[in-house]
Order: sequence, then structure tokens, then C-alpha cells
Amino acid sequence: MHVSALIDEIANQADEFLDGVTDRKQGRAGIEEFITMEYPELDAASRRQVADGVMAVLETEDFFGIEFVGDPFAPDEKDSE
Repeated sequence: MHVSALIDEIANQADEFLDGVTDRKQGRAGIEEFITMEYPELDAASRRQVADGVMAVLETEDFFGIEFVGDPFAPDEKDSE
């Protein structure tokens, strides 16, 4: 199966196997577990590529909602140079 088709297929199923998950770390762990169980023939590099792709799709769809990362009041990295 082509990697992009697999990414789309898994992302479309995410509502089912990630029901109630709002944390990105838990979401990624759930995706990795799903891939391992459903597609055991994939090697580690392919599993990582698919997991990265699914996470990117879910991020684009705001699957995990909005959360702040880091300190919103910290100066930009550009300012500290």
C-alpha cells in the first residue's frame, strides 16, 4: 500500500481509535500502536513516516484542539540572538 494512501486511511479512522484523546503525546502513542497492530509488515522507518503523516493531517484538522506550547510571554528566539 502506498504511504500517502495509508496515512489518509488511518487519519480517517482516528475518530474511532483515538476517541476522547486530546493530548498530542497520547494521540501519537495511539497512532503508533494502531499502526503496529494493524500493519505489522511495515518496517520501523515506514511506521514512523506514517505516524508523522497522520499527526500532520490531524494537526491540520485541529483534531487535538488548541493548546499553548511553551511560555506565551517568553521573548521570541530571534530576540535573544
